Amino acid sequence: MTPLFLDTGFLLALESADDQHHAVALRYWQSFEKEDSVPLVTTSYVLDEVATFFNARGFHAKAIEACSDLMNSPSVLLLHVDEDLFHEGWRYFARHHDKRYSLTDCISFVVMKRMKLKTALSFDHHFVQAGFERRP
Repeated sequence: MTPLFLDTGFLLALESADDQHHAVALRYWQSFEKEDSVPLVTTSYVLDEVATFFNARGFHAKAIEACSDLMNSPSVLLLHVDEDLFHEGWRYFARHHDKRYSLTDCISFVVMKRMKLKTALSFDHHFVQAGFERRP
């Protein structure tokens, strides 16, 4: 089965009961878990955003829990952003001056293109703008 990219916004919605997308993310995740194990791909930059989000709001234990779960999941391939990936993401960012993409988004797009991934678990419309599908 083709892997899916796991984006920050989906993880935050899944882990935050007060997030506007929490119910949708949780329902999707629960139905997703019942399917055959679909591999997930994400990056160390996404992990950084999740940790920073929770810790900045005073939820250090939640940051540790969510990121540890991600790092220890056998279903998740966590790609570390090395110098080459960083620079390729930066070039993508620089070329798209007309968009409001974050650098993390651009690195995610590069990973998806490299791995031929078509779909991201995300609530971010930037994935659609960049030519990918998103779920839910």
